[in-house]
Amino acid sequence: MNKEKLQRLARDLTQEPPRSPRVVLGGYVILARCLDKCRALLLGMNGEYNYWYCSLCSQLEEFTGVDHEDMKEFVAMGVTDEELAEWFKAQSKIKNPLEIIRWNNKMRDMRLSEMSDDAQEYLEEYIRETLPPYPPVYVWFDVYDVEEGRL
Repeated sequence: MNKEKLQRLARDLTQEPPRSPRVVLGGYVILARCLDKCRALLLGMNGEYNYWYCSLCSQLEEFTGVDHEDMKEFVAMGVTDEELAEWFKAQSKIKNPLEIIRWNNKMRDMRLSEMSDDAQEYLEEYIRETLPPYPPVYVWFDVYDVEEGRL
């Protein structure tokens, strides 16, 4: 692990949130957020944010076939956003740009009612307990952006 390089690149997630899932890195939504969480985990400054059991990162992994552990090992070398983006594109089983665009749009537009029953049940309670009353949650990504003060 190249701790010095990682420290220069990492966000301290005990002090600030990771990037919005809407931020595009390497052509993918969610990837920048997963990278922030991975770097922070490697340095022990991930706070309440979880790289391993994150539903967003799991969606990205399921779509691309890129393994969490492989990504963690690559990130540990202290790679930049651009280096990770190139590596991720090379590792991804998805090569068709239109397929990626469609998936990005699906993720951006996913309403809570379109999610699995388990996810809906979890988010119903999570929103009630975590977000302010009457939050402007229209799609899944809104939950994160409201909670983290971007909306």
